Amino acid sequence: MTDSILGFLRANGEQLDVDISESLNIPIGELRDVVARLASSGDLICCRVTRFIDGRKIEGTSCRLSCDPPTPARGRKPGVKKTDDTETNTY
Repeated sequence: MTDSILGFLRANGEQLDVDISESLNIPIGELRDVVARLASSGDLICCRVTRFIDGRKIEGTSCRLSCDPPTPARGRKPGVKKTDDTETNTY
């Protein structure tokens, strides 16, 4: 079961425990036990989250692989300044 959970997270990225349970057809109680073991061994990083989807409050545990950092945001990064290539000379 651990291999299927890790494979699912490799393929889909960060997911809520409820979504993992539905996708893999694993009872939520059983899944939480396995996720707790994987988190204690360092394979997963988990945190409690609250999300509001269409006005509904959804609480759960967000899980992701510990070796899978989030992708960097697109665009310019804070603190990076554009250099001015033109020189201003006064004669």
